[in-house]
Amino acid sequence: MTYFASSGIESFANNLFATVNNAIASVLFVDVLFWRDGVQFPLAVAWLIVGALFLTIKMRLVNLRFFRHAILLTMGKYDKAEDQGEVSHFKALATALSATVGLGNIAGVAIAVSLGGPGATFWMIIAGLLGMSSKFSECTLAQMYRQTESSGHILGGPMLYLNSAFSERGLPAIGKAIAILFAILCIFGSYGGGGSFQVNQSLNAIAEVFPFFIDNKWVYGILMSVLVAIVIIGGLRRIANVTDKIVPLMCGLYLIMSLYVLSLNIHLIPSALYQIVNEAFSPDALYGGFLGALITGFKRAAFSNEAGMGSAAIAHSAAKVEYPVQEGIVALLEPFIDTVVICTMTALVIIITGAYNNPEYAALIQANNGAALTSRALGHINSFFPIILSFIVFLFAYSTIISWSYYGERSFTFIFGPKYSLVYKISLITVIFLGSVTTSTHILEFGDLVILSMAFPNLIGVYLLSGKVRKALDEYTGFLKSGKVKRTS
Repeated sequence: MTYFASSGIESFANNLFATVNNAIASVLFVDVLFWRDGVQFPLAVAWLIVGALFLTIKMRLVNLRFFRHAILLTMGKYDKAEDQGEVSHFKALATALSATVGLGNIAGVAIAVSLGGPGATFWMIIAGLLGMSSKFSECTLAQMYRQTESSGHILGGPMLYLNSAFSERGLPAIGKAIAILFAILCIFGSYGGGGSFQVNQSLNAIAEVFPFFIDNKWVYGILMSVLVAIVIIGGLRRIANVTDKIVPLMCGLYLIMSLYVLSLNIHLIPSALYQIVNEAFSPDALYGGFLGALITGFKRAAFSNEAGMGSAAIAHSAAKVEYPVQEGIVALLEPFIDTVVICTMTALVIIITGAYNNPEYAALIQANNGAALTSRALGHINSFFPIILSFIVFLFAYSTIISWSYYGERSFTFIFGPKYSLVYKISLITVIFLGSVTTSTHILEFGDLVILSMAFPNLIGVYLLSGKVRKALDEYTGFLKSGKVKRTS
């Protein structure tokens, strides 16, 4: 035992996360919608599924119709020098992606396949495709209702459009209360899934390669805390300048490694795809098979791509645009890249290597140690891959934490004002350290709860204002057809 463990810090951290987790669950009643045959259906998952379906239909398949246009916008093909905002389309996308492309793509997917079987992958993909419409809607609203502070920084996101959604209906007090609720949950989300989960799971993967950290977790916690502090003190522009370099690097490395593994086992891919589809609709033990896969798939996809949570809307509110809809269209790429591409790659590796049901890894699965499980799976293919993965997960975790720090700071500022932003940053750095010495299960439960809970207030605002988004989308579609909106390069 290290000094830190024996001094009670690990016990304190575990109790802290468990207490906060229970308190939030008790207040919001988000644990269970119904249960049967031992399968629990979380209310948050049902809320996300219904919301994503509604918005996909309401926006007339915007996720498919504007996919190519989203790529062109991200490439700057429609940029104008006079567009208002703090960062470019690409930097806003990179900042938001760095928050979503994290340990959820590696650890979360491994946990999903282990708990829900290969069929969970199918529902992750469906959740990613539907989530593109949710992401489009919330990020368009963030642009519509953003404000510029006296410091020149832009404040936007669900905090503002929730306030407006009710104020426009003569209920400003309710709007303010729900906006504050979202901000509080977002702050806790940055502590949980956006902070402590990232440092905890990346530590698990790195400890597979560097055993020193097994008994010296606090060293990794301090290292990550210091590196995060160096960046987040500088605000959004410094965060964006870091993430737009890290995101392409880490995604590229991970995809290359995953594609290499899949190419060596290309003959097993058809069988894996059959398992994914077949077990997604497993008739055996309907509630334990079909619903188990669906719930696990949607839950892990939501945690990974955050569509419907409103978090990415905070980053996209600061992008330079001519029309708010443009940033919503750029944002719809995130769930596709994050879930449909990267999460599917991880799932195929886990399924093809058989790591998800390997008895040797039962302890890792029981402890929700998904990052280490993925590391072991890759290690079976090439003994050098766990070393590469340890570097990648460090980048994943680091970029996610610094991006979520911006979401949390903006939410904290909304409640307490800009002059207290440093208080939030210090608290986040403290929680990051505590995450390194806390058990994975406590972190996973806490991260799931607070991030999924953000969908409740956020989607209320999106529902109420969806008519405005649809009207703006139809108008923008007309501008494209008439030539009023033209490519600039």
